[in-house]
Parts: sequence; structure tokens; C-alpha cells
Amino acid sequence: MEVSMILKPEAVRVFSAVSSKKRLIHELGDTAHAAYGVNAQGAIEALQQRESLGPTGVGHGVALPHARIDDVTRVVGALVLLEKPIDFDAVDRRPVDLVFALFAPRDAGVEHLKALALVSRTLRDAALCAKLRANRDPATLYAIVTEAQSSLAA
Repeated sequence: MEVSMILKPEAVRVFSAVSSKKRLIHELGDTAHAAYGVNAQGAIEALQQRESLGPTGVGHGVALPHARIDDVTRVVGALVLLEKPIDFDAVDRRPVDLVFALFAPRDAGVEHLKALALVSRTLRDAALCAKLRANRDPATLYAIVTEAQSSLAA
């Protein structure tokens, strides 16, 4: 599995005015709707429900919110760069500015876990995260995250 298999260029966004975790989750739902045609409200509710089980801020300014929803037939993602980091209840208590959300079919078993592991491994690379944070163009962000993941696999 590669990042390019779960992320469309249309699902990469840069936000300058997101000020809270709740607002970010709404933006993720809207992004998933625009890129993949999912029900935005259903995606928002699923993400909120997952966050209530425990925050998905994994540290170093990165969050990996994820949810199972009815509207997808395969795992899909959305990558967001926040120009102003927000509190996301991350494990290291640092604010978050890189967010990679995953949406999986309700019955997705191992594929959901593989996608989560892939994204986690990719965004654990400090140099990659620095490159992402240094850019504000969604097309460039897409190229960075998909090319970097390919080179990690080589």
C-alpha cells in the first residue's frame, strides 16, 4: 500500500483560520465530502466519536484522526496543514499542525490498520514533516508526502 492509493490531490488542504479541534474535524468532514463524496456530517460524527475514545494526536505536531464510515468502499485520506497549530490533546501535549485523517469502510479490517500504520510511519519522519511545514501549496504537499513514502519503501 502506498500513500497515493489512499490520498487524492483534492484531499490536501492548507487552513489558516482553524482555531480548535472541533472546527478542524468539521473541515475534515467537508474535505472528505469534496474529495470523495462522503456524507460530511456522517464523517464528522464518526471522527468525533473516535476522538471521544482517546485523542489521536500522536506527538511532534502530528494527528491521525480516523473513523469508519458507510460512504467509502476503500480506505481514503485527507492531509491538512494548519498555518496556526491547535491543541489536539496530543500525547506529548504539543499543538498539532499536520493532520492526516483516514476514513475506512465499516467492515474494513486489516486494510484500515495497514493504512494507519503507513501514514504513521510516513509522518514519523522528521525531515518529511519539516518539508511539509515549509510549504503552503496543496499540490506540493501532495507531491512531498507521496514521493517521500515511495522512497521510504525503496
